[in-house]
Amino acid sequence: MINYNNNPKNYNNRILTEQINTTSNELDIKSTKEIVKIFSEADKAPQKAVEQAIPEIINAIDEITKRLKLNGRLFYIGTGTSGRLGVLDASECPPTFCTNPDLVQGIIAGGIPSLTRSSEFLEDVAEIAISDLKDRNFSNIDVLIGITASGRTPYVVEALNYSKGINALSISISSVPKSDSSLNNDIDIRLITGPEILAGSTRLKAGTATKMALNIISTSVMIKLGKVYDNRMIDLSVSNDKLMDRAIGILFDIGLVDKDTAVQLLKKTNGSVKLSLLIALSGLDVIEAKQLLNDTNGNLRTALIKVNSD
Repeated sequence: MINYNNNPKNYNNRILTEQINTTSNELDIKSTKEIVKIFSEADKAPQKAVEQAIPEIINAIDEITKRLKLNGRLFYIGTGTSGRLGVLDASECPPTFCTNPDLVQGIIAGGIPSLTRSSEFLEDVAEIAISDLKDRNFSNIDVLIGITASGRTPYVVEALNYSKGINALSISISSVPKSDSSLNNDIDIRLITGPEILAGSTRLKAGTATKMALNIISTSVMIKLGKVYDNRMIDLSVSNDKLMDRAIGILFDIGLVDKDTAVQLLKKTNGSVKLSLLIALSGLDVIEAKQLLNDTNGNLRTALIKVNSD
């Protein structure tokens, strides 16, 4: 049930994400060209917002990496657009970096049905957040990123409170200044994109900035975990023709082998690009290469340094 008594009395003091964007006044009578130009100009704001939050994003990446190296997991939690963005980023990690689906998880209020159907009423049911985290066995070795554009979503606020309460690493991503919202966290990422073209529609600038930040965070963490060599995804698993072509290309460029040799290496390693690269660059056999990767925590560069130093 909506609590009308909680609605602000002074609408001149609305939080930033609910304020009116004067650059889009009379949007409904603009030409298509004018509308597109307004959006194009407004969409410069997310990049600036992410740039201004670089120190907090760096801190988040380093602290998340520490936790994951100690067998922790990363969770995103949110409602509506924020929840969908978290689920999207989490779901991209297994195919991109060959991670276990449990390593990075996205939680959205209402579960899977909320990915395609509106369930905004659940934003206000704070206690569900705790049960959703407990259902995933969320613990003090894990990381929680609470995503709430307004900085006030009860579901996310309660999740952050619970996370802090059990000493898990707690990170918040919001799109309002601290004067609009105080969040219980260890790392406070504020992506200030200003009022939306459509007042309150945070799927626009705020959502774009959030997706950018999540891309940077998850990709950087995977780089730190040794799932990237140079600027290539080497911890991918060949499961279709496109990925086979990508794997052959990586072995050609980095391993300096021809196509036939690349295919043979991938057959020997059950489609492991990283293991195939180590064999190609070191001359080790499959068993020796597997052992070396195990000894170097799966880091190809470290493994190659060890081979060259022996």
